[in-house]
Amino acid sequence: MAAEAGGLGVVVLSGDYVRVHYALMMASAAAAIDRPVTVFVTMDAAPLLAGDEGWRRLAGAERDDELKARDVADMETLLAACASMGVAFMACEAGLRAGETPAAALRDDLDIEVAGLVTFYRAVGEGRIVAL
Repeated sequence: MAAEAGGLGVVVLSGDYVRVHYALMMASAAAAIDRPVTVFVTMDAAPLLAGDEGWRRLAGAERDDELKARDVADMETLLAACASMGVAFMACEAGLRAGETPAAALRDDLDIEVAGLVTFYRAVGEGRIVAL
């Protein structure tokens, strides 16, 4: 018997490339099986949503080219896949203020809502939340 599909909230707060990359892997996989997904990006992970490949400021981001060479989805591919499958992106207002990513620097190719935890909790509703 298959489990009922519920929403998934992914809190991305680590500035470590591997954790951020895997958060997008989880989000895209859940979206691929028609689970509603909201990715809430905050604190050290905020560069993920910055324009001009801001995610390259994440610790260990040089692995991106290495993974791509091994036919593992790279960061830009994962971001595009998430966007095409309707994954909702939220940038934490407090996390942006705490870091070096002003809201004006966010990517314009993704639909990103600047919001707080209350808005995130409401978006996920009764779904599951994981933090990386």
